[in-house]
Amino acid sequence: MFRTQSLALMMMIVAWGDLVAQDNHKMTKADVEKQIEELTNWGRWGKDDQLGTLNLITPEKRVQAAQLVKKGISVSLARDVEKEKALDNPSAFKHEMLNFGRGTQGVWATDNFSVDYHGFAHTHMDSLCHLFYKGKLYNGFSREKIGPQGAEVLSIRNVKQGIFTRGILFDIAALRGVRFLEPGTPIYPEDLDAWEKHARVKVSSGDVIFISTGRWARRELNGPWSVEKEGAAGLHASCAKWLKDRDIAMLGSDGASDVIPSGIDGIDFPVHLLTLHAMGIHIFDNCDLTALSQTADKLKQWEFLLTASPLAVPGGTGSPLNPIATF
Repeated sequence: MFRTQSLALMMMIVAWGDLVAQDNHKMTKADVEKQIEELTNWGRWGKDDQLGTLNLITPEKRVQAAQLVKKGISVSLARDVEKEKALDNPSAFKHEMLNFGRGTQGVWATDNFSVDYHGFAHTHMDSLCHLFYKGKLYNGFSREKIGPQGAEVLSIRNVKQGIFTRGILFDIAALRGVRFLEPGTPIYPEDLDAWEKHARVKVSSGDVIFISTGRWARRELNGPWSVEKEGAAGLHASCAKWLKDRDIAMLGSDGASDVIPSGIDGIDFPVHLLTLHAMGIHIFDNCDLTALSQTADKLKQWEFLLTASPLAVPGGTGSPLNPIATF
């Protein structure tokens, strides 16, 4: 009985803390637009820059990241492709066999892939041309630079050399003592501070951080759900300054990084807006961080070498890909 009462009291304290945090971090559209100006990296690496915060992954940073590999254990951060339509996957991955070794011409097995990867199902990377606001892309490029043939600037082709830097897992579900966060649960800067303290790791310039909400564990237990209707756990817009202060190179998550709904009238994806548009931070969406979380917990090591290689598509707004964490 005492244990039950203690658990109930703890849940009440957590709920009260969430209410206080919500009140402390209330933001409006005007607040977000003010942050666009305050947190901007436009011009930081020159008026023609198209890499944004990937500039922070210096040769020295790559060497430091390589030195994190001690055990030779690699873990994929990619979700297996979703070939079946679902509430969170209206555009299923299409896998068509062209030849499969049958008949008189059966010598080779060949196939064709097709995927509408932006959305909430497929692991992918957003390039900086993926989002524009008030007619502008990152660094002031005009939205007119994007047309029927693709993006003339800020395309995923700029990242052909790949990502090679330190990655850090932020397991916010574990921090809160749950298997997963419920849809619509916001993550605040205080949560990010608390995880740094818990994991005894400090984010530094050029790092890539991954936010784990336990999204795929919830899907496995309860089945797919409509993110548009029911929401998704993720970062509150108030985390943007924290990301800028740490000078991260990239942001990743097991969802879309943003908490959905955003709680800000007139701005549906403020974290996407402030990262892609204002700060020039590329994003990894829909990573499967389950194996990473298990491995990191087993090793008690939340930092790792991150490698990722998007497809070299001139004009592309992003790319499906398979990020790898190596310990």
